[in-house]
This record gives sequence, structure tokens and C-alpha cells, in this order.
Amino acid sequence: MADYHFLYKDVEGASTQWDDIQRKLGNLPPKPPAFKPPPFTPAPDESSIPKDKSWIDEKTEEELEDLQDDPDLDDDRFLEEYRKKRLVEMREAAKVAKFGSVISITGSDFVREVSQAPPDVWVVVILYKEGIPECALLMQCLEELATKYPATKFVKIISTECIPNYPDRNLPTLLVYNNGAVKANYVGLHTFGRRCTPEGVALVLCHSDPVLDDGQSGSDPSRKAVMEGVRKRLIEKVVKEHEDNDDGSSSD
Repeated sequence: MADYHFLYKDVEGASTQWDDIQRKLGNLPPKPPAFKPPPFTPAPDESSIPKDKSWIDEKTEEELEDLQDDPDLDDDRFLEEYRKKRLVEMREAAKVAKFGSVISITGSDFVREVSQAPPDVWVVVILYKEGIPECALLMQCLEELATKYPATKFVKIISTECIPNYPDRNLPTLLVYNNGAVKANYVGLHTFGRRCTPEGVALVLCHSDPVLDDGQSGSDPSRKAVMEGVRKRLIEKVVKEHEDNDDGSSSD
């Protein structure tokens, strides 16, 4: 039988017949379906697509900018206003996505990352050194704030890389920058109260200016709105801690 198999393989087209016989006898698995390429679908004609909100929503930021001189939008005030609104939303989202953590920088990075930051971005700089417990505690607070306020830029730099011979007794030190200028500085952990918490640090940072920005308050959040948001987060945390304590007591 094996000789016949090889004989059939040598004859053009016989191998397929042999395989079909073997499949009928159950000696081979079923034959896989023949390959069929997907049907060709031509790309939709751009001019035939209705220009409405969903059409705007599908555009990238670059495409929305290119539509600035579109004659159809000139005649449709609603669509033009919606295009501008989507552009603002995209730019705000992009700004928020930039940060969200404490960024490590060196002395050579300082001008680019801090002094030359965009004027609508507040920058919080922590001068620190490894091995100092107070620096580690404040760093933990800033890491939490960086995730809650991703539109504010948080950076960390070794103190002596920023200011040569800066004394360790002044650490940690926070510098607050906006539009290339120092707006505030806080020397030592004691400036944030007896018990340093993220909420306490947030209240101090926003005492004079709207330093913290969660990216949800519009392009120009006021100090009052930011402080209200910080206080709301603080109250929510205190309430949650009390509820957790009550649950723990009841379970005992």
C-alpha cells in the first residue's frame, strides 16, 4: 500500500485524489476550507460623508487645524465652534498626559524643564538628597499629588546640582515656578505643618496661587476653585478614614 502512495505522489494531481480517499476512510483530518480573500471595499468618498459632530469627533488634532480654512465650516457656525472646542479639549488632554509623576532632572536640565516651561504650566521643584528622612516623606506626598494633579509639573533634583553648596539643613526645599519666575519657596519640612500629608502640602502650595491643576478645571483655573477642590479632597479623605476606623472597630 505504501508503494502505491508514493506512486500516486509522483503523478501530477494524483496526490489530491489519494488524500481525498484517505479522508473518506478517516485516515486524514478534514480538508481545510479554501482561502478566500476578503471582498474589496473602496474607501468612502470624503465629499460624500456628512459633516456633523461625529465627523469632527473622528478628526485628529492636526486634521482639525487643517479645517480652519474649510469653506463648508465657514458657512456652518455651529460646526466651526465645535471644531474649536474639540481642539481645546485635545490640547488640554495632551497637556495632562505630559506629567502625572515626579520627574527626575539634573542641573543641565533645569532651564529647559523649569524656567522654560510653558506659561500655563506650574512647576513644583523639590531639592533633596538621598538618605534624609524628611526628604523621603515630602517626596511621598509629592508623588501622590503628581498623580492627582497631572497638569502640574513636579520635578526633583539633587540640591547641590541645583544650587552649589546648598546646606543639607535646609532640606527638603520646594520651589514653585510659573512663567519662568519663582513664585514661592518653602524651606524645611516644618513649613507643611506638624504632620506632613499630601493634603497639607496641597493647601500650602495653593495658599497664594492656583499651583495645582488636575486638568479638569479649564484652561485658567482660579485660586479659589483650586482651593475648593483641595479642601474637598481633604474632607473626602478624612471622612473615608473615619469610616474605615468605624468599620474596624465594629468588626472587633
